[in-house]
Amino acid sequence: MSEQLQLTTSALEDTYKARDVEGVLDLLFYRRVAFQLARFCARLKLTPVTVTVFGGICGIFAGHLYFYRDLRINIIGMVLHVFANLLDNADGQLARLLNRKSRTGRVIDSLFDHLIFLSIYVHLGLRCLAEGASPSIAVLVLAAGLSHAAQGASADYFRNAYLFFVKGRSRADWDSSAALRCEFRTLRWLTDPWQKFLLALYINFTWQQEVLSPRLRRLRDVAEHEFPAEVPADLRRHYRENARPMLRWWGLLMTNTRMFFLFLFLIIDRPSLFFWLEVSVLNLLLLFLIVRQENMSQSLVEDIIQPKAATAVS
Repeated sequence: MSEQLQLTTSALEDTYKARDVEGVLDLLFYRRVAFQLARFCARLKLTPVTVTVFGGICGIFAGHLYFYRDLRINIIGMVLHVFANLLDNADGQLARLLNRKSRTGRVIDSLFDHLIFLSIYVHLGLRCLAEGASPSIAVLVLAAGLSHAAQGASADYFRNAYLFFVKGRSRADWDSSAALRCEFRTLRWLTDPWQKFLLALYINFTWQQEVLSPRLRRLRDVAEHEFPAEVPADLRRHYRENARPMLRWWGLLMTNTRMFFLFLFLIIDRPSLFFWLEVSVLNLLLLFLIVRQENMSQSLVEDIIQPKAATAVS
C-alpha cells in the first residue's frame, strides 16, 4: 500500500511545472483532483487539446450564468467555473502524463483562458447595465479587462523565468518574440493557416510580456548568450534567492485570486467591485512587482557582465 501511495505521489509531482510555482490552493485541491481527471481522460484516450476545449466551453458558459441577478444561478456558474479551472489544470497534467506537451496546446489553452474571462467581463458588464448602471461602465469593464491581460501576462512571464533559471530550460515555456517572428515568416497562410494564426496570437502575447519586463528579457538574452549550454549553479542559486519570495505575490495575480473575489462580489450582489479591484489594487500590486523584478534583473545582468568586462580590461 505504501509503495502504491509513493508511486501515485511521485506521478502527481511529475505533472507539476514545479512545486515552487504552484499556489497553495493548487497543491491542496486543484492539482490533486485534476490529476485524477487527467488519468481518467487518459483512459478515455482524450487529447489534452480536447480537455482544454471542453473546459473552455464550461468556463464561457459559467460567465453567461453570472449575468443573472439570481444567486442560485450564479452558484451554478461558480461550480461550473471551478470545474472549468479543474479541466484547465488537467489538460496540462494530461500532456505531461502522456509526454505530449506542445506550444500549440499552450496557445490554445491561453486562448480559452482569455475567452472565459472575456465572457465573464462582458456578462458582468451587461448585468451592471441591466441594473441601471451608466453606459460609462463599459470604460471600466474595458480598463479592467486590459489590466487583467497585463497582470496575467506578467505573472506568466515571471513564473516561466523562474522555471528557466532555477529548474532548467526544459521546464519553462519561455519563448522569444524575435525567434517566433522568424518562424512565423516560414509559414504560409494557404498551407498552414491554423498554425500561422495561433503563432500570430502567441507572438502578440509574448511581445506584450517582453514590453512589460524589458530588463527580464535582457537578462534572458544575456544568460543565453553567455551560458548557451546550461545556467551555472551560482546564477541559479542567486536567482532563486531573489525571485522565490516574490512568487507568492505574483500568485495573487493569477486565476485563484480572481475567482475568490468574483465569487465574493457575486454573493454580496456587487459585481462592479470586481472591475474596481482589477484597476486599483491588482494594478498597484502589478506595478510593485514589476519594479522589484526589473531591479533584480538589472542587478543579475550586471553580475554576469562585470566579471567579463574586468577580465577583458586586465
